[in-house]
Amino acid sequence: MSYNLSQKERLLLEDQKSHEEVCIKKYTEYAQKAQCPQLKQLLQTYAQEEQQHLNTINQLLAGQIPSMNQQGSQQGQQSQQGSQQSQQNMQGQQNQSSNQGYNQQDAMLCSDLLMTEKYVSGTYDTAIFEFRNPQIRQVLNHIQKEEQQHGEGIFNYMQSKGMYNVK
Repeated sequence: MSYNLSQKERLLLEDQKSHEEVCIKKYTEYAQKAQCPQLKQLLQTYAQEEQQHLNTINQLLAGQIPSMNQQGSQQGQQSQQGSQQSQQNMQGQQNQSSNQGYNQQDAMLCSDLLMTEKYVSGTYDTAIFEFRNPQIRQVLNHIQKEEQQHGEGIFNYMQSKGMYNVK
């Protein structure tokens, strides 16, 4: 399906495109810098999902509305399964790692990524309200949900390692 974007919609998508590019760069670089193998794997997975987000944004900028029925449900299930598996792994290791402390560099990387996800999720929230087409809003909503899942995964990792304590 083809769609003509308004100037404002195009500008919002260009912003989201630049955010996705930053996310890909951060997740890729931080996966290489991370000391914990579990964190490396989590960040590599998120880098791949951010690349999918960028591909989707590029499709929208080209005036094409991707079908979220097939693509979205499949990616969503994979992301959710990956998040659940990571969470289970972290919970299993929580007691063991809480006595060991944590790597300061990994904690800094996670803090930066969590802040990034909070920001990016918020920008999607604004963009969703600015689009006329309900299908595009659905696509952006799907991406936003995955950004929130990334934030949740990072939060859960940090909490399991004693990097983030909610009191």
